[in-house]
Amino acid sequence: MTNPTKVERKSERELVVTRTFDGPAHIVFEAWTRPELFKLWWPPKSLGVPLRSCAMDVRVGGGYRLEFGHDAANVMAFFGKYIEVTPPARLVWTNDESEDGAVTTVTFEEKDGKTLLVLHELYPSKAALDASIGASEGLAEQFEQLDELLAPLGANV
Repeated sequence: MTNPTKVERKSERELVVTRTFDGPAHIVFEAWTRPELFKLWWPPKSLGVPLRSCAMDVRVGGGYRLEFGHDAANVMAFFGKYIEVTPPARLVWTNDESEDGAVTTVTFEEKDGKTLLVLHELYPSKAALDASIGASEGLAEQFEQLDELLAPLGANV
């Protein structure tokens, strides 16, 4: 693997995930903010659970809603609001599906045509981070899927 994903617990309430992507920041940012691109890489393929819907209003005060599931009767929804949107450098959003949801900050720093992505999650408590730690393990797979998507996007975005 050329660009490993690094997951670190920085404190009792903070998780930081870093990875370098082979592509400029504006393209990586687009993959995070355009629903038609986001849905192509976000769901980990190994879980086998489809992303049924992906709605994103990427602006300060706008919201997002992701629904996963095999059928409409059994969906798991993730949703929240965008607090900060600074293209192509920074996104900050809430995770409002539970009272234990984190505030997520993603930064995109370009250098020599590559992008260092840093995802920072701040949870309301140690217990909330402890409960979510398994979900963060899927990020390595998701980021590999994003890597696969970025190569052809370079000419098309």
